[in-house]
Amino acid sequence: MVRRKIEEVADGLFLEPVPITLGDEVNLKYQGLLAEDAKQVFLRTGYGHGNWTDVRDIKMRKSRDGGWTASFAAKDPSRLNFCFHDGAENWDNNNGMNWSYEIHDGSRVEH
Repeated sequence: MVRRKIEEVADGLFLEPVPITLGDEVNLKYQGLLAEDAKQVFLRTGYGHGNWTDVRDIKMRKSRDGGWTASFAAKDPSRLNFCFHDGAENWDNNNGMNWSYEIHDGSRVEH
């Protein structure tokens, strides 16, 4: 299996793989607004368009370079939504927009 390199997809946000396919292990690294001063960072994820479903918080691990990392499985073939918080009511939610990625089901589209 070829190892894909994690790539910066937004300022201070690294994601792998891109695009995301249902069942993929998603690896995320965060170096955004909360990264430097927070004692802990949580990744909040959810799925869907509009209201989020299957919402959960994932405790991130601090890396040597000061970023925070987490991995999780893409479990829903719709849209992955996420943002970050420090557990003390401080949020980085991309100025209210959150971050979103469509999840592909792995099927081929016939033309």
